[in-house]
Amino acid sequence: MTIEEELLNKVKIDFNKISEYGFIKDNSGYNYSKNIMNNTFRVNIVIDNNGILKGKIYDLSFGDEYTNFRIENSTSSFIKQVRKEFKNILIDIINNCSTKEKFTYEQSNRITKLIKEQYGDNPEFKWQKFPNYAIFRNKDSKKWYGIIMNLDKGKLDTKDTGEIEIINVKLEPNQIKKLLKKKGFYPAYHMNKKNWITIILNDTIEDDYIMKLIEKSYSYTLN
Repeated sequence: MTIEEELLNKVKIDFNKISEYGFIKDNSGYNYSKNIMNNTFRVNIVIDNNGILKGKIYDLSFGDEYTNFRIENSTSSFIKQVRKEFKNILIDIINNCSTKEKFTYEQSNRITKLIKEQYGDNPEFKWQKFPNYAIFRNKDSKKWYGIIMNLDKGKLDTKDTGEIEIINVKLEPNQIKKLLKKKGFYPAYHMNKKNWITIILNDTIEDDYIMKLIEKSYSYTLN
């Protein structure tokens, strides 16, 4: 994971704020520059139109890109200082030009907002060991109707890897059997596979359809 990915996890860039901060728009997106280390290095930050932030450092004495600051385990105090100043710039941008999201992926956050609008329920983060796992439950019956988790996709599909977010919902066994034949649905991860199903939250399945399945899952919490 890069420095940028680490610091911007669950963070969404607010485009209404970056121009005021000092970013300048061009064909590549939005650019910001700042000199560090007594003007011996220049940090260039680019935010593309999708809100992805990337940074580079240039040695102003030679005009070359300086990449040593990305060596995580370096024992050099100089490299550590450059790395620290780069991080401080990113942290300041995050503090002034972003909003905090509950989950990493856009669809997870959209679904969370739709659940809040429809049922008035917020995600509950219950486990220190799994800080990104969150349940949704009926506030009256206290029964669960959904749980969002992050995991490596290889745990669902041995042919693929990479972190993803999923939601488990409760459905009728016959409906689960039919859905498992479709892309984006998997046997329930860490839950009863007869009564629960896993849905990947990477926009394979449209929000409206996921919400219909959540509505069905929610209905089981009314009894």
